[in-house]
Amino acid sequence: MAALSFAEYVKNKCYNGLYREAEFFVSENWESMNLYTRNVHRIGSVEMLDATIQRVYVRDLPGTRVAFEVGLELELNIKEGDYHYDEYDQCYPWIRIYCEGDLSCGLDDWKIIKVESYSRKNAPSNSLSDALVPYIPYEQLDNVATQLLKDNYPDALKITPYGEPPISVDPLALANNLGLEIHTQRICEDASIFGQMYFNDADTKMYDANLGQTVPIHINEKTIVVDPQMYLLRNLGSVNNTIIHECVHWILHRKVFLLEKLYNSDASCISCEVVGGAASSIARSATEKMEKQANQLAPRIQMPAEPFKTKAREYIARFMREANAKHSVDVMENVITALETDYGVSRQAAKLRLVELGFDEAIGTYTFLDGHYVKPHGFKKGSIKINQTFSLSAQDAAIERFVNPELHSLTETGDYVFVDNHYVYNAPLYVQPSENGALELTDYARAHMDECCLVFDMRVMSKIGDEYHTICFLNREPSDVTFEIKFHNGFQNAPQQRQVAMRMKLQKEALEIRKKMTDDPEQCMELLLNWRNMKYTDLGDAIGRDPKTISRTVKGTTRPTVETAALICFGLNLPPIISTKLMEVFGCPIHNSMNTKYQWINEALQVKYPEPLHEVQRYLAQYGVEL
Repeated sequence: MAALSFAEYVKNKCYNGLYREAEFFVSENWESMNLYTRNVHRIGSVEMLDATIQRVYVRDLPGTRVAFEVGLELELNIKEGDYHYDEYDQCYPWIRIYCEGDLSCGLDDWKIIKVESYSRKNAPSNSLSDALVPYIPYEQLDNVATQLLKDNYPDALKITPYGEPPISVDPLALANNLGLEIHTQRICEDASIFGQMYFNDADTKMYDANLGQTVPIHINEKTIVVDPQMYLLRNLGSVNNTIIHECVHWILHRKVFLLEKLYNSDASCISCEVVGGAASSIARSATEKMEKQANQLAPRIQMPAEPFKTKAREYIARFMREANAKHSVDVMENVITALETDYGVSRQAAKLRLVELGFDEAIGTYTFLDGHYVKPHGFKKGSIKINQTFSLSAQDAAIERFVNPELHSLTETGDYVFVDNHYVYNAPLYVQPSENGALELTDYARAHMDECCLVFDMRVMSKIGDEYHTICFLNREPSDVTFEIKFHNGFQNAPQQRQVAMRMKLQKEALEIRKKMTDDPEQCMELLLNWRNMKYTDLGDAIGRDPKTISRTVKGTTRPTVETAALICFGLNLPPIISTKLMEVFGCPIHNSMNTKYQWINEALQVKYPEPLHEVQRYLAQYGVEL
């Protein structure tokens, strides 16, 4: 079916009446219309030959009524009024005709309010698209949500006293206030349709899990159907969000449905799929706009701006005081959890809402990578964009190091190490050993990521709308969405000069050691053991090898495997510039190897060398590599 168009419907429904009104307007007002002609010296008479509807602007009215302004281009025949001449000409002025009508009766009651000469104007306020979807600029979303609550659930806008929970929106009560009923029913077998808003009575078919097949069912008008799988497969926040999502369709998109009904008498509902798109026959662009608006407004209705911000500030202050925390990022997980509980929303929704309302420290909270949540972290406001991140998986980190020469150069010197799913500047202010010896970000680093960590651009590879992309960027929760990670700019966030000087000193020391290394394994090992103040027995204990075995390897009695040579490098915590040379001296060069296992070992030698062996082994084990 062709894309639904209110303008096309008006052309078919109202053209004759508009033509007669235009003809009358010209006959009564042609002298004041400022008609332009090249040939006629003085206009004597004007005849309308034709009229074409060129523009239809539509504006929302209460109930199912709409106001529409029609821009009509006229074809006029102008005759000379001075008897000395016998001239005529054509001109094509526009007029604007203001009308109103009710969609529920197919505009059968439409009427003309007034007619005037056409002048260019901005789109009328409260305007609708040609498919009757409201125009809602992004910056007006909170205002629209607030107005919807004022009209239908005003208690949710109240600021509760300190220490008391906020007034959350009960989705069942909101639906009841709108005169809507909730019906729980499996909609389709694969549960891909999570909700439907029925505007008309309908005899349809839905899936019966007990019978294992679709069965006939009657649904009354003004009914929201929610798939019960939502309660099993998703959390309470998603179920609440679904009901409010459908309520938004009822409030804002009834006119879209009524327009479809004019084209398709069998239409009865708007269906919403798990992927975020509606499945009705409405034109795709209109469908996407409706779903985007419902997705944007539902959380703003659940978490209205002013009460939500007030409660968030209260929780931040309270939790920081209780935990004696220095930085708000240290308590953001607790804040998100409290808000999640108070408002009956998902963790992701609470986090995203905080970010939308200016709490940037929430961005670094609840980021899920490599099978675990990354520790909360914060950064200076505005230091990264919405599609950028400091956090990435170990696999993305390795791939980007491999393909990006600039990133490779920053890490091959050991200046940046991969810790807690971040490339962080390798200095004591930013990294420290944990209780088990593994490196971790310092509290200072986690509160100042913009100062010490590299930035990466993210691009969603899956075919999903931009609004969902934003949610994924901020949350990075486990999902089927795939990302492309690209190194952004290693020098955008420069570490403090003091830390740079310290790194330069360590790098100079490592370079001096590297210059002293020859191609003799014994000479290299003696040099490195002295540098680390270790003996063969110490090294053997560190890597779980018999010191005599290490000695025989060094003397050339036995040829070392790549794994053994790498273990020696890890046991000595050798920076990349030194480990690369030692692997070559042992006859195990792997920095250009095409063997996947060796590539991962080399990756660990580059970015995990400061860490204890057990952490290196854990890092490699997730990629099937054993040392």
